[in-house]
Amino acid sequence: MKVAYLFVTSGHTVSYKLGKMILPQLEAGTHGADVVGMFFFDDNTYLLRQGDPVGERLGKIARERGMLLMLCDQCATERGLAEQVDGRYQPVGVVEGVQVGCFPDLYAALSGNPPDQVISL
Repeated sequence: MKVAYLFVTSGHTVSYKLGKMILPQLEAGTHGADVVGMFFFDDNTYLLRQGDPVGERLGKIARERGMLLMLCDQCATERGLAEQVDGRYQPVGVVEGVQVGCFPDLYAALSGNPPDQVISL
């Protein structure tokens, strides 16, 4: 089964559920589902700052497996993690390979490998 995660709940969600549960399972190959993408909202975007230990580990897994990591464009811009250039949002100071966009961008990015389930955390 292919899944995509939306990290919409602020607070302990990303550092705990992703950092202590999902990511270690992905690294160990025991997660049980093929994660095709993750979309981050609000302060959850900070996890993907360059140099963040959990973000760097996640970025490595994403690059190895072709997993999409995307930040909400408005959320990232408000937090200094993206800027608008020629009408498109570009990531700034984030883990290698991270994209920035809105729902239409997410749909387009996942269209070639769509998830069977979308899970909001």
